Amino acid sequence: MLGDIFRRHFRDLHTSEDAISPERYNVLKRKIVGLMALVTLLPLLFMSAINFMEFQSTMAREVQNPLRVILGKTRNTIELFLAERASTVAFVAQAYSYQELADERALGRIFRVIRKEFDGFVDMGLVDSKGRMVNYVGPYDFKDRDYSGQDWFAQVMTSGKYISDVFMGFRKLPHVVIAMQHTTEDGETWVVRATLDTRVFDRIIAAMSLEPGSDAFLLNRKGILQTSSALYGNVLEPCPLRLPPISFEPQVVAAKDPSGQDIYMSYAYFPNTDFVLMATKPRLGAVSAWYTLRGDLLLIFVVGVAAIFMVTSKVTGMLVNRMRESEERRSLAFRQVEHAQKLSSIGRLAAGVAHEINNPLAIINEKAGLMKDLLALQEEFKGKARFSIQVEAILRAVERCRGITHRMLGFARRMDVKIEALSLNEVIRETSGFLVREAEHRNVELALELDENLARIESDRGQLQQVILNILNNALAAVPDKGRILVKSWNESHESVGFSITDNGCGMSQDTLKCIFEPFFTTKRGKGTGLGLSITYGIIKRLGGEVSVQSKENDGSTFSVVLPVMAPPSAAVEAQ
Repeated sequence: MLGDIFRRHFRDLHTSEDAISPERYNVLKRKIVGLMALVTLLPLLFMSAINFMEFQSTMAREVQNPLRVILGKTRNTIELFLAERASTVAFVAQAYSYQELADERALGRIFRVIRKEFDGFVDMGLVDSKGRMVNYVGPYDFKDRDYSGQDWFAQVMTSGKYISDVFMGFRKLPHVVIAMQHTTEDGETWVVRATLDTRVFDRIIAAMSLEPGSDAFLLNRKGILQTSSALYGNVLEPCPLRLPPISFEPQVVAAKDPSGQDIYMSYAYFPNTDFVLMATKPRLGAVSAWYTLRGDLLLIFVVGVAAIFMVTSKVTGMLVNRMRESEERRSLAFRQVEHAQKLSSIGRLAAGVAHEINNPLAIINEKAGLMKDLLALQEEFKGKARFSIQVEAILRAVERCRGITHRMLGFARRMDVKIEALSLNEVIRETSGFLVREAEHRNVELALELDENLARIESDRGQLQQVILNILNNALAAVPDKGRILVKSWNESHESVGFSITDNGCGMSQDTLKCIFEPFFTTKRGKGTGLGLSITYGIIKRLGGEVSVQSKENDGSTFSVVLPVMAPPSAAVEAQ
């Protein structure tokens, strides 16, 4: 793709009259700088994007891992606290008989020992198999209270143990209940029920030592706060944060709180209870160091890009300047070759015309002159005036032929471009007439389909003749004997006219079509110079026109040229 771009620009430089203008080279410089910068910056941008994502991922892990670790440790602490208390209650239920637990003094002594060894117990009681509180030790009057209709009693009678969420209950204060069932060999059943103070959870969470702006709290699996939260509500209120998917390992996810603030949310579910421990941390504070570093990296990137553009522009400017100097020298040499090619083509035609036309014309002119002199010496006779008129017509025809020969030779001479109003149809007829004899010799049909209403144009007759002649010569070389060449003309628009030359010759491949206007490219091995179509392209460009080619192998070619009605100012000057 890059090769095609450069080839197209270089071809325009080689063949366009204003190729050495500063603007053309400035455009080329900008395009080269753009391409080089693109090739340089794409890998840099790609690498920067990868580094950005990798560093951001690393920073996120560095921020999330401490939060995940501290949440895991706190979850284990709360889980151990509940497990120890549940084991203590289960030990009491298993180690003592129903009669001992039903004795107020014995149960009081047991409870005092437990409270001394284990923090958090509020009260303890014995519940019989019918749900009646048989014995109670604590600050409330719950003895003989009926719990048979409570959910916790049904669950403990079914599963043998029960650890509740935080709830109010009869005492109207947040608490957690642990109940353990004991069944003897005789089938006698009782339940030991103990209450825990939830302020222990608050102390454990406070020991996490979170950063300012962070928060931690307990939830149940219904999203109800089990401890008070500094940011999201009080105990037993619904938490506004959405519960994340169940995971018993500490996880950290990015989320938004109800105020729209970006946060990291760390959580872990408890495997044997309905508790969920959750902690939140603002993302902005967590990645402030990353934003600072990102600003430094962006500054380095911008400075690097500016340096790349400066160096690329400097080097490209030097190359383009050298290219311009080389093009100026090459353009001079190319115009010399162009003129030599034109002289060569017209020279061959002029020699043929001199041989085929001038000699017979000279004889005709002499004979006609002699006839005129003889008539002048004769006395008046019948028909003398008529003979004189015919002799004068012969001399005028000879003079006309001399004018045609003179114009053709003038076409071969090197002269300034002459812009004049002319008929494109007339130029086509004159130029195609040079090749009629060769076409007839090879039985090639040279047909003209010219629009009689074709607009007159301002252009250079000699250069148009050279364009038409070059294309017709190529067409004659491409068609076989008894082939056909068709020349058409038409009004393209109010501002332009066009003509085409179509042959049914050998045609060209797509690879050949890409190169036909390049200097010194030829398919006539050992016969052609490769300059005919390149010169043609340059002339059409100078005259403000456009040329296009359609061709298919073994199916012929069509060259189409569109010319402006009004010649551009640049067409009026040609360097000598």
